[in-house]
Amino acid sequence: MKAVIIEDESLIAEEMKANIASLAGDVQVIEILPSLKTARKWFMNNAEPDLLFMDIRLSDGLSFELFDQFTLHCPVVFCTAYEEYAIRAFKVNGVDYLLKPVQEEDLKRAIDKVRSMKEHKSFVPGDLHQLVQYFSNPSLAKVQYKERFVISSGSKWAPVETKDIALFYKDNLNYVYTFNGDRFIYDFSALEDIEDVLDPAVFFRANRQAIMNIHSIQSVKPHGNQKLVVQLKAPLKLEIDISREKAPFFKKWIDR
Repeated sequence: MKAVIIEDESLIAEEMKANIASLAGDVQVIEILPSLKTARKWFMNNAEPDLLFMDIRLSDGLSFELFDQFTLHCPVVFCTAYEEYAIRAFKVNGVDYLLKPVQEEDLKRAIDKVRSMKEHKSFVPGDLHQLVQYFSNPSLAKVQYKERFVISSGSKWAPVETKDIALFYKDNLNYVYTFNGDRFIYDFSALEDIEDVLDPAVFFRANRQAIMNIHSIQSVKPHGNQKLVVQLKAPLKLEIDISREKAPFFKKWIDR
């Protein structure tokens, strides 16, 4: 199968290309397109590939805009860093997705699914266009996120509104930091449990220890090896590390 990657972060695109080559010898990436503009030009002069890997948010718009200009019949595996509704939509619409940062097992699963759909001729292009309509109407894709958490305050419990939480932090114990500087113990087994119920437009999983609120960020500075260090606002004044792998996703998240 011939594949095209539409992705505006070059490091992510090259890593995906390398992983595809190692996981699926029958899939050849023939082009990496970094923007809507280059994608439009490419599709005007080339036949569509057998498979598309497509980032949802590009530097110059949403990838869905391509479907307004071109009639595409190939399967599309969309990529998303924070759009929870995208994940839910693909689960019920039969077209696969990759959640960034992309895990090799997820990539392999997506390729195997597309390969199976082609072998059994079960992919229906109309399903894809219906999905595009779903994405284009935010009211249809609205997701309800957790509005408050019950935390431990001494020997008592107390509710804390999600909008008042600046940081979730996992150390020897699990903590919730509020914007006014209070720190509470909250009982959760893994940050993944918290991440799943938070609005990804507001909260970002920085590393294995921390999930931060966009409104808690004071400044960001580069560190060695393409890492980032985030300085949180007073009264917290904490520093949170962003790894080299997560830095491109963080930049796109904070600049949306």
